[in-house]
Amino acid sequence: MTRTTKILNIIYGLTVVLFLFDSLTSFDIKSQGLKSFVYIGLLIGTPLTLIWNAVTIKPRNRKINWTILPTAILIFILIVGPMKLYFSTGAWRTQTILYQNGHLSFKTIEFQMQDVGAFGYNKRTVEVFYLTPLFMITSEVPTDIEKKVEWIKVDKEVNELGLKFP
Repeated sequence: MTRTTKILNIIYGLTVVLFLFDSLTSFDIKSQGLKSFVYIGLLIGTPLTLIWNAVTIKPRNRKINWTILPTAILIFILIVGPMKLYFSTGAWRTQTILYQNGHLSFKTIEFQMQDVGAFGYNKRTVEVFYLTPLFMITSEVPTDIEKKVEWIKVDKEVNELGLKFP
């Protein structure tokens, strides 16, 4: 296998892993640029990697092994629909920080919105645990948040989407 093939497969593998984490778990990609790269990279990289591996890898058993993942992802994309994946590239943006954890500064409860283009905005209120500025883990907000001592009400406007209010 050539060096180019290895690099292409590593980048494609990382893209698939980030996509699966983002879409199937509570792990979210916060950075709009990275999320767009992952989702659009999956749409473009799948047929590219499949064709590249089918053409450049010589031994038949290795060719079959290295085309299984791109083939499975291509079938998934065709079932779900490429446009549905494309329209889900919007990252969740914080509009308001409702509560701040008194012990952990990187743990908050936020009202977030996601731009879905012509379809408007998705909205959610979640407990957010920031891993880095690029990644976060979200969970449902506890119902008895007002009673818990560790949460401090802050109601801080962030407006990451840059929406103008009347």
